[in-house]
Amino acid sequence: MSDIRKEQALAAWRKLLEEPEIRMDAEDQYDDLLKMADTMEQEGLITATEWRQLVRKAGARFAQTTEGLSGGT
Repeated sequence: MSDIRKEQALAAWRKLLEEPEIRMDAEDQYDDLLKMADTMEQEGLITATEWRQLVRKAGARFAQTTEGLSGGT
């Protein structure tokens, strides 16, 4: 496993988590975060446990971003 590649991939993932692209909605951001996590796991850069952690963080961000958008006042 390449530590440099892993760090670069995780840095890119964190950047997308914290700073989504302009005009990127929450669903697109979530989908891209999951795809990036899947790719990192498939390439052997992260373990299944690390993959789960990334997926949970992406889900939490999606929930946070969409909170209050689906109804209410």
